[in-house]
Amino acid sequence: MFFRWDWLRPVLTAPVVPTLGPVHPHALTVDLFEDTLTAAAYDRYFLHYDKDRRWSMEKNEVVLPRDVVHERDQTLIPTLTRRGRGVVKVYAYGHRGDILDQAAELAAKLAALHGVVGARVVRPLGPETVPRGVRIQLQDFTARSCPRPAGPVDVLSAWPDAVQSTFAVFAEAMSADGLAFLHSQMQAGRGGPVLTAVDKNRVVGAIGPMEIHPDAIGARQLMPQYFAVLPEMRGRGLGRLLWRAAMHWGQARGAAYQVLQTEVGGPSDRLCRAEGLTTLGFTHTVAV
Repeated sequence: MFFRWDWLRPVLTAPVVPTLGPVHPHALTVDLFEDTLTAAAYDRYFLHYDKDRRWSMEKNEVVLPRDVVHERDQTLIPTLTRRGRGVVKVYAYGHRGDILDQAAELAAKLAALHGVVGARVVRPLGPETVPRGVRIQLQDFTARSCPRPAGPVDVLSAWPDAVQSTFAVFAEAMSADGLAFLHSQMQAGRGGPVLTAVDKNRVVGAIGPMEIHPDAIGARQLMPQYFAVLPEMRGRGLGRLLWRAAMHWGQARGAAYQVLQTEVGGPSDRLCRAEGLTTLGFTHTVAV
């Protein structure tokens, strides 16, 4: 075993694992960190519980095991992504005053060594800190009921063909929110159903794909979704309606929880806060 849990656990201020992202606190074990090293040994290998395996045959981000810094009061875990012009990220866990400087130096050195353009430091922060970066939120389906909301929301395939045909235009308009990518995956037959909001026989909002998969310890997790509403349709409660419909879908099908990420202060963040989700922590990413 490479990682010492008695060193690593005290500095895990937020449940974030390199290459895997945020996880439920009940699944946060030394095995997850060890598994990322095993995956790196096979290069572009997906762990069976990795949420990213829905979208690709190969893993884009891998840990650089030989460059991990693992000490009693800090752990620095670098990863490499070759997609595009490439990026090295160093996940910095610890409380030392100079940890960000050390992580930045390591990121810059490894970016030059591997010939990639990007170098970043990812700093997990606890829920008690000043909110910044990306908030990690938990929806616990065992804690309360998620009733089905009333309103013009249904799975895309349930609408008439003429309405379904408008999804392509909607997806292109919301490409910055990932809906064009989602549409391409749907056309390729990948992903679960997509919930859509309709106004005047056209799709004006969507959340999906709706999928449940087991996490690292076998608990049923509602996977993260793409989520967007046309700008001109915002302020009418459609985003909240879609969100509640998605939560009902997950709970009704036996999901135990969902872990998701929202930009602090953004529309999705404000919605999730208003819906009572639990903040597990934050990740703050800095370019070097």
